[in-house]
Formats: sequence, C-alpha cells, structure tokens
Amino acid sequence: MAPARALVAISGTVVAGLLVTRRATRHRGLKRVLAGNYQILDKRERSVAQSLLASGRGYLLSNWPRAGLRDPAKHRLMSRAAELDPEGIQPLTEKEQSRLESARQEVIRPPKTLKRPHKLVSPDGKDVRHDPYYWLRDDKRENPEVIRHLEEETQYARAVLADTEGLQDKLYKEMRGRIQEEDQSTPLREKGYFYYSRTLEGKQYKVHCRRKVSEQAGPPSENDTLQGAGPEEILLDENKEAEQHKFYMTGAVEESPNQKLLAYAEDTKGGEKFTLRVIDIATREQLMAEPIQDTAGNAVWANDSKTLFYVTKDELDRPCKVWRHKLGSPPGEDTLVYEETDDSFYISIYRSRSDKLLLIQAGSAVTSDVQYMSADQPEGDFKVILPRKTDVDYDVYHRQDHIFITIRDEQRPNSELLVAPLSDPTQTQVLLPHREDVKLESVSVSEKYLVAFERVKGLQVATIYRLPAGKAPETLENGQQLKFEESAYELGPGSQGDFGSDILRLGYTSLTTPMSTLDHNMATGDRVTKKVQPVLGGFDKSKYVTERLWARSEGVEVPISLVYRQDLAKLDGSDPLLLDGYGSYEVCNDPYFSSNRLSLVDRGFIFAIAHTRGGGEMGRQWYEDGKYLHKKNTFVDFIACAEHLVAKKFTTPSKLCIEGRSAGGLTMGAVVNMRPDLFSAVIMGVPFVDALTTMLDDTIPLTIIEKEEWGDPNKREFYDYMKAYSPVDNIKKAAYPNILVTGGLHDPRVGYWEPAKFVAKLREYKTDKNILCFKCEMGAGHFSQSGRFDRLKETALEWAFLLKTQSLLGQEVA
Repeated sequence: MAPARALVAISGTVVAGLLVTRRATRHRGLKRVLAGNYQILDKRERSVAQSLLASGRGYLLSNWPRAGLRDPAKHRLMSRAAELDPEGIQPLTEKEQSRLESARQEVIRPPKTLKRPHKLVSPDGKDVRHDPYYWLRDDKRENPEVIRHLEEETQYARAVLADTEGLQDKLYKEMRGRIQEEDQSTPLREKGYFYYSRTLEGKQYKVHCRRKVSEQAGPPSENDTLQGAGPEEILLDENKEAEQHKFYMTGAVEESPNQKLLAYAEDTKGGEKFTLRVIDIATREQLMAEPIQDTAGNAVWANDSKTLFYVTKDELDRPCKVWRHKLGSPPGEDTLVYEETDDSFYISIYRSRSDKLLLIQAGSAVTSDVQYMSADQPEGDFKVILPRKTDVDYDVYHRQDHIFITIRDEQRPNSELLVAPLSDPTQTQVLLPHREDVKLESVSVSEKYLVAFERVKGLQVATIYRLPAGKAPETLENGQQLKFEESAYELGPGSQGDFGSDILRLGYTSLTTPMSTLDHNMATGDRVTKKVQPVLGGFDKSKYVTERLWARSEGVEVPISLVYRQDLAKLDGSDPLLLDGYGSYEVCNDPYFSSNRLSLVDRGFIFAIAHTRGGGEMGRQWYEDGKYLHKKNTFVDFIACAEHLVAKKFTTPSKLCIEGRSAGGLTMGAVVNMRPDLFSAVIMGVPFVDALTTMLDDTIPLTIIEKEEWGDPNKREFYDYMKAYSPVDNIKKAAYPNILVTGGLHDPRVGYWEPAKFVAKLREYKTDKNILCFKCEMGAGHFSQSGRFDRLKETALEWAFLLKTQSLLGQEVA
C-alpha cells in the first residue's frame, strides 16, 4: 500500500474508532442515568434521551423508579420531550417548560406512606381521632423502616427539585459571594483583654481569640482599636474541634476569672446535649479528669477559677439540675446544688455583669424566680430573691449593695423597674412604673449607668440614665433617649465590656441596613459605628425601599414591615412576594437585614414580615391576645396581612409565597388549611403541626412547659379549641399551594414525625398536582446544618423552590 493511501486508511480507521468509542461512551452514560429503564425505551426514545442528556436536561431522566413502575408515564415524558424539542437544543417557552415538568412529575411519584390503624382517644373519652401515620414516631431514631421512609421522602424532594440543581448551585455561590469569608467581630474590651472571634476563608466555624490591652491604654473608649495590643491568643478554634463531626455547635465558651482557663460546651449531633470541657489556654491541656456529658450547654465559673457550675437535663430534655464541679475531680463526685422538681420549669445559671454573684433562674412560660450566691463563696447556699408566684416573671441585675428587678405580672403586663437592697430584696421601690403604651423589655446595668430598652408602638428605643455614686437610686430622671432614623429596625444591647466602662455597645439592623455594631459613650454622648457587616458583590442600600404598613384584622391594626428593589418592583399586583410569620412566645419578629434574602429581592421579590398577635412587638397584651384560647388571632392576623398586601397591589394570590419556622410553621399549617386559595407557595421549616397530639403527650420534650403557651388539652375547652386549628387535624379535601416542608431527625423541640405525618396526610387529601415534598436532615436538629456554608445550601434549596413555583428558574440577579 502506498504511504499516502495507507495513512488515509489508518486515519479513517482511527476516526471510525473514535466515533464508535464516543457513541459507546454516550450510551454508557445514558445507561448509567437510566439504569434498568434504558431497556424499556425504544431507539427513538433513546435518541431523544441522549439529546436531553447532552443539552443539560438530564434531570428529566434522573430519579426514575425502577423498570416496571410507571412505565407509561416515562413513555409520555419522552414523547412530550420529542414533541417539544426533538434535538434537545431549543429554548422552551414557560408554557412548554411547564408541560414538560408536569410530565416529569408524573414519573417521580412520591413514596407511599403505609397506613396502620391507631386511635387517639380524648382524655374524657368523648372524642376519637384516627392517626394511621402515628407509627412514624420513633423516639430512639433508629427504626429501620422509619429511617428508610425519611430517606425516601428526602430523595423524592431532591428529585422534585432536580430541575433547580443548577440554580441551587448558582444561588449558593451568589450568597457565599456576599460573605467576607475572612472576617473579624468587633473586639470587646474586658478584664484587660480584647475578646473577639474570627472567621477564615473556606472555613465553616469561628475561631475565638483575644489580645491583651496595652499597659499604656487609657480607660475604655468608643475609639478603642487593637492597635498596640499584645499578640493574638487563640482560645478555641471551632474548625479544628469540628473536623471529626458532621455537626458542630458550641454552647458556653467561658474564660475563667483569672483569665487562664477556658470552659466550653459542644454539641456534635444537633440534639442540644452538650459535652463540657476545660482547657488551659496557654498549654492547651485538657484539665478535666473526663469531660462532662449531656449538659444543657451553659456553665459559669466561681471567682476561685477552680469551681465550675453547670446544668444537666432530664430524660425529656428539660434543664433541671445545677451541679458544682471542682477541677481535677471526676464528674461522678460533682455536687448537686439545685434541682427543679416542677416539670413546667426550666433552669439556667449565669454570672452577674458585676462578677459578684452567681444566679440560677427557673422559669416556665409565664412564671420565673431567681436565686443568688456570692461568686466568691462557691461552697455557699443559693438564696431566693423574690418567692415564686404564678404569673409573676422577673429578671435581676446586680450593682454594689442593691439589685434592679424588671418584673411583669397581671397588674403590670408591660413590666416595670424596681430597685431593692440585696440584703432584703422584698423591700422594693419603683423606678420606672408600668405604662400601658410602653413595654419595658430589658435593662443593661453598669457601675455608673442604667439603660432601659423599651418598645413604643412596636419600635425599640433605648434610654440612658446616670446612677448616683456609691448608692442605690431613688428615682430615674433626665434620661437620654437614643435616636434612629429608619421607620422600622431592630435594636438591642450587644455584649457589654467592663462593669465600670462608660461604653454601651449596641446592635442595630433593618431590612436595608446590615447588622451594625455601635459603641455609644454614655458620658459624652459620642457614638461610633465600629463595624457594619460587609456585604460583597456591590450591595447598594439606596436601591432598596422599606415600608411599614398596617392591616386591619378584627378590630386591631397589625403592622407589616416590607422591603423591595425600587427599580424592580412594579407594585401593580404582579410582583412575587414572600411573607414571613411567627407569632408565638412573645417573640418579636423584628425587621432585620439578610444578605441571603437579596437573592430573592434582586430577582424581583418583595419581602414582608407580618407582626401578628402572639408575638411581642406591640406589648404584652399583643402576646396574650395570640395564645391559649386566642391563638386563632395569630392566623387571622396573618391572613389579614396577606389580603392587605394583595389589596394594595404588592402582589396577587398566584404570586404570594409564605414562610415560617417552628411555631411559625404551625402558623403556616393553620393558614394554609384556612385559606389554601390565598397562597402560591409555602415553606414550613421544622413545623409544629401536630399540636393537639403532642400537647396530650407528656412524654414528649417541651410538652409540659408548653401548656402555658398553648393551653392544656386535657381540659375539654382547650381540647376542642386546639383541635380546631392543629394543622394535622384540619387537612381537608382541597387544592393546596406548592409546599416544601423541612425537618431534622435529631430535633428535640419539634419531633421529626410531626412534619412527616403532616405531609403523608396532606398527600392523601389534597386534590391538586402542586408540589408537596418533605426534606429531613438526618444529621441535624432544630437548627438545621451547623456550618455557615452548609446552611447556605439549605437556603439555596428553599429559594430555588420558590423561584420554581413562580416560573423564575431562569431569572438572573438584576
């Protein structure tokens, strides 16, 4: 053969071989995606499938059930794909994409939840409820059948959202891109050191640090910096501690009074049971004979720097015992110094800011009392400040030979401020009397000042009072109220430094202002912004508008806070809107900044918060009007806020999305049962949706203490009332909106089985073809993933779900 012809022949053989190899590789890739389903497709369908895979639409072929299950639906999907775009290269219209997605959803049907007869009889025997999904509850979290079901649910959720995987990745990168990964908190000056934490690029957790204050430094100032401070000492690197764990969260991180030791508590499962350890800061030596397991997470030092007090829980996760531990002795020799025997009370222990007292606070939902002991005498006895009295709630702040007490009871629902000698705390004198229109939330006490944090018409204010030297005040006069310009914001005391300092640290944020740390000099009135949380990626506050609206709800005005991009929002009723709600425990759901939220708002979403009754935004009565036999007011208020936003053309029901977590998840479940027609999409995070069943079972953690929030369904009046709103008990035959539900296997606050049962029953009853999926985190608890980047992935999935329901998968950030 002539050389040229030989070369041509060889080249042709190579090319043919390459083509065969590529074709074989493509088919192997397709077989891998389709698994056994490859055999059920004909030649034309395989060609279409190959085109889909090559064009980036391989999600249409993933998560198929095994061959023999829903095969007709698979053929319909391939037929529709061939009809719309046989080559898999043409962009599809929104309507075409919707048709294709509907066909895909028919293929990936949800897991079937077995039904097993189970009767729930009311305490008086007059009512019987049937709960065929009760078997999903496994207190030990190890039943293989239950675990398999939760994994199948999570797999289905990911399959449903498979077409958003690219978007999820984009959202994750967007949100992470706004974070200044290598960052540092504002140093806090205390006991001769600057304390702060750092985050490192690429790392999930904090590094706790300190630097010694220069001997030449003057008294604490709002202008303090680290310049001239000593070299950095690392107290605790959470990243190193977390290396061997999928979940990591710290509780107490406490330096000893002599500044040489560090006590820290860590949870490595998400169940909120903490292991307590002590190290020598200089040598890193572990100083405990053995770590103390299963604590509640909080611990305090006595002033001898040798004695540590900590709290443990009972079998129902109730913090109930305070123990005294001597360094060097085994935990088995620790002394029980206090045990709370009332099952409706939780306890905690803390040090006074003055460093003179150790205090134990016991509290139920509506009642509390405080005991104290000298921090210099760890072997002493705790003494009661004010005797426990039902529906009397108080907090204590120490200064010199006297204490300040904020107290709330039936006559003083918004609280008032008292002062009393420590030697006889019952001899109280009123400093700030109760006011009907002002809620006293807390105070911050230092050697020379008292700062009252109050709430007026839903907005927070701070007022500074100077205290007389060497004695207790008889009155509080000439208070200096701090001013802020925005119409809605969140304000609170930050961590405070030395007791004798003139500096008040504040935390401030709003829907358009990133979290800011402010140092206010109470002697001069000078204020310095020490840090504004960086938001990378070109964030421009001037592009955003925040408003405060009021919705009418059965005779009351309910506040709404909202934010939107003024260059994107049309305000003609066509904008997608996410409405957030909570409304329980007197928790104030204040407007705060979230850089993650920008990924929605910068795609045209409006974000709003409904400040419903049951929260504490408008005073104590606002809370009282949203609990017990008034709980439905929370749901009515939320619906009223939604309707108001529609009426004012901020959105329309087909664009209205809602979200709530925990007790806020209960709100979501209740309102979606009451008005499924009003909403387009719902996110229910670790939702408390089986309220009646849980509140009837005292073996479930939190149940007993929660009766002061929800009522006791052992009483017929509460039983009937709770049954009328408990989400699981009120699912009906109706068309529901798109719903994403999340849970955590190790959640001690809301059992994973509550959302699991809710989803199973709703699938049985709902009459629509909208999305309903449940994603259960198998290695986390109530607070989801622990790493800061891992949490972003959870948020990315939730935002992708919302964008999918609004047909905005291709919407780019403006």
